[in-house]
Amino acid sequence: MTDPWVALEPGADPGERVRVLRRAHETFTAAGTVPRPVRTVVADSWRRSARAGVGPDGAARVELSDGDLGAYRAEHPLAAVMPLFRELLGTFAADGEHLLAVCDAHGRLLWVEGHPATRRKAGRMNFVPGARWAESAVGTNAPGTAVAVDRPVQVFAAEHFIRRVQPWTCAAAPVHDPRTGRVLGAVDITGGDGLAHPHSLGFVQAVARAAESHLALLAPPQPQVDAPELTALGRDEALLCTGGRRVRLSRRHSEILVLLAGHPEGLGGDELLCALYEDESVTPVTLRAELARLRGVLGPGLLASRPYRLTVPVTSDVAVVARRLAAGSVTGAAAAYAGPLLPASQAPAVVRMRERLADEVRAALISRGDPDLLADWVHAAWGEEDLDVWRALAAARPTAAVRARLVALEGELAAPAGWDRAGRAAGTGHPAAWPGHPADTSRRGVTPGPARPPTARNLRAT
Repeated sequence: MTDPWVALEPGADPGERVRVLRRAHETFTAAGTVPRPVRTVVADSWRRSARAGVGPDGAARVELSDGDLGAYRAEHPLAAVMPLFRELLGTFAADGEHLLAVCDAHGRLLWVEGHPATRRKAGRMNFVPGARWAESAVGTNAPGTAVAVDRPVQVFAAEHFIRRVQPWTCAAAPVHDPRTGRVLGAVDITGGDGLAHPHSLGFVQAVARAAESHLALLAPPQPQVDAPELTALGRDEALLCTGGRRVRLSRRHSEILVLLAGHPEGLGGDELLCALYEDESVTPVTLRAELARLRGVLGPGLLASRPYRLTVPVTSDVAVVARRLAAGSVTGAAAAYAGPLLPASQAPAVVRMRERLADEVRAALISRGDPDLLADWVHAAWGEEDLDVWRALAAARPTAAVRARLVALEGELAAPAGWDRAGRAAGTGHPAAWPGHPADTSRRGVTPGPARPPTARNLRAT
């Protein structure tokens, strides 16, 4: 092959090529070896597919639907170039009985459009919006492989890893954020053997480059001086962007701004005092001194009193996660969740906010059952010992590694001598009573949330 990314050279016999590829595919699935006629890009993809546990008789799974899909698409950067994709590829797809498809960086199909009969036929293999077509989920295919290798690629007939997809041919190219260079997703054209031509790969690559140019021309939103942004997830000290400045706040000032951003109506002095301090002996004078220092950091006019409140709306990453959860966009919420809210804070109201937000995100992940989202959670520092999420991951993706980790974690959490079956030391009562537990009710004003299984870290600490 003169171009390893093109599936079929001009003049080649498609029928003969299909027969050769089918024999090669059967050899690989039976013996694990790849005969020489298979392109290197396809052979490498087959090996990755096998390592990911994809079976040749598998099928794509629909993971986003209804309101969740709509909310996720509306916020995705590629929504801005869908009119361009339709203009450049829509007529070509409809006239040629092909499909135009666009996926995100995880291989999830966001849009599938084109010839109605072809769409119905593709629907029988779940080539539909909301289905995951990542290479790790369904093996070799153009959109999934293009995202995996970050290159335009064409996949012809039996080069597809899953047998039910082998009657199809597709060509896809990744689309990048023109500012950061990260992969946003891929644009794909899917249809019959007629697409097995160098021109189709060149065409879809040109469309992807046009989309990147269009994204670069879109004016980025201008920061507004009256709309400060607060970043507090996964940080012990929050970051405030306001008036063109980036201010790293002290821990106490971080707590105050998080609380006031979440209460735009304001908080009275007594309310704020109870929300911030565990020690009941702290006086209002101490709080007023902190607020005076905070005014000096923020500048004039942003912090008002009676009640204490912010004079302009402040957007926060906490609000973004909560808004996406409320809209049903679990994927978007998980992407925005950068870690626990001010994890080192012991301010009672911040602890409640932190626990509530984490519980809502993890509950949504467990309910969704998306193995990739669950895996992201348990491989993050805050979720590595989250037994409930590990169990959900084991149910969704029962690989040997996941099962082994779950067994090990359950072994670590087995009640040692002196602990009852509920994981409590004699006389300690609710797990929230353990010293240092985030829901320790010895802190004034904290209402314990639902009991969670103790983590191995908690057990070792006690």
